Amino acid sequence: MRTTFLLIRHGQTAWNKEVRFRGRTDLPLDETGRAQARRVAERLRHEPIAAVYASPLARAAETARPLAEALGLPVQPNPGLLDIDFGQWQGLTPKEVSARWPELYLLWQQSPDRVAVPGGESLSVVQDRAMAALSSLAEEHAGETVALVGHQVVNKTILLAVLGMPLSAFWRIPQDTGCINAFAWTSGDWSLLYLNDTCHLAGPAQK
Repeated sequence: MRTTFLLIRHGQTAWNKEVRFRGRTDLPLDETGRAQARRVAERLRHEPIAAVYASPLARAAETARPLAEALGLPVQPNPGLLDIDFGQWQGLTPKEVSARWPELYLLWQQSPDRVAVPGGESLSVVQDRAMAALSSLAEEHAGETVALVGHQVVNKTILLAVLGMPLSAFWRIPQDTGCINAFAWTSGDWSLLYLNDTCHLAGPAQK
């Protein structure tokens, strides 16, 4: 039985625009992010989606809501989709992090799989909990299509696992705000259908 996953990155927030480490900070969508959420809903509303899951953080739940409403489904929070805990980096800009932790920030740029953020998480911890959640959902929704709304970091770790790539390739996976990815679980194997699709963001969104 094949389970199809539509993995969405949440819409834009003020900290995406300012480029700050967001992590577990519970930020709302900004105006652009809300428009992106509506466009996601317009794109996917005719898909045979059986359930909509989102990270418990507000920006993910807000992104999921228009789609869930269009489908007549609830938004179900799933902690496996939570963003990475950026610990002491949360709320800081890359420039500020680089000034305070120059060697660690350089390592984050070059070998992110080797970094444990001070007071936070590593990519391997994020990937382990995300893939455990997906394994459970694949079994629960065998033969169905489900929508997931997550964050840049958690989405990247999921997609690397789907592709069979190491976490050291983290920077090679793009995840724009409001993008959609699709992949499937069939007989114990993952297959990628499409990656970082943003075509739906080009046109006007319904209000």
